[in-house]
Amino acid sequence: MLSQMEHAMETMMFMFHKFAGDKGYLPKENLRVLMEKQFPGYLENQKDSLAVDKIMKNLDLDQSFFSLIAGLTIACNEYFVVYMKQKRKK
Repeated sequence: MLSQMEHAMETMMFMFHKFAGDKGYLPKENLRVLMEKQFPGYLENQKDSLAVDKIMKNLDLDQSFFSLIAGLTIACNEYFVVYMKQKRKK
């Protein structure tokens, strides 16, 4: 049985291969589409409207998907913390 983190990693790898197909990589244009479809809540709640553009600018093509995930996680952490606090109050 997979741990939560292993399951999360498996899900990310599955999504990467789903969007990359046989190419084995995601062009930046496809990454932007993936972000818009898979991260709409995070993107809508960004305080820095240029955060995604900054992340996209610094991506290495070979590791772009996983760099994107890491960058978005860092950028969205503050939103997540606030969301979790509000959720606990309910």
